[in-house]
Amino acid sequence: MPIVGFNFNKVYVEKKESLEASKNIQIKNDVLITNVREEKLPTGKTKADGLKFDFKFHLKYEPEVGEIELVGFIYYLDDQEVIKDIFKSWKKDKKLSQELTANLVNTVLIKGTIKALTLSQEVNLPPHLPLPTVNPKSSPESYIG
Repeated sequence: MPIVGFNFNKVYVEKKESLEASKNIQIKNDVLITNVREEKLPTGKTKADGLKFDFKFHLKYEPEVGEIELVGFIYYLDDQEVIKDIFKSWKKDKKLSQELTANLVNTVLIKGTIKALTLSQEVNLPPHLPLPTVNPKSSPESYIG
């Protein structure tokens, strides 16, 4: 996958009310590719034609407990014909191939999930994915062996 760069432009987190008020919290997430632009990317001593994919990663804690929004971009570099085809397709009908979309969204999910987990801890929102836990062993009352 020719992803050569990833950055966040906007990091927003808000806790709206106490968690005690909401017993059944549901967390919904969404990843969107919002725009694609042609961009000259530095590749050593020269610049190559590449693409810049803008994205938005959003987590919403319902009912009205909080939200996390991450906005950023991915730099993508590939063969010039591939770059032109991807950009033409985007300009025509705002669509990308399933394989490219999957790779971009997976990259955003991996990096966004890690960042969102850290941010949720900062404002005391529950984690949006299950974390590993250790449960104490129950001691057997009688051992037959």
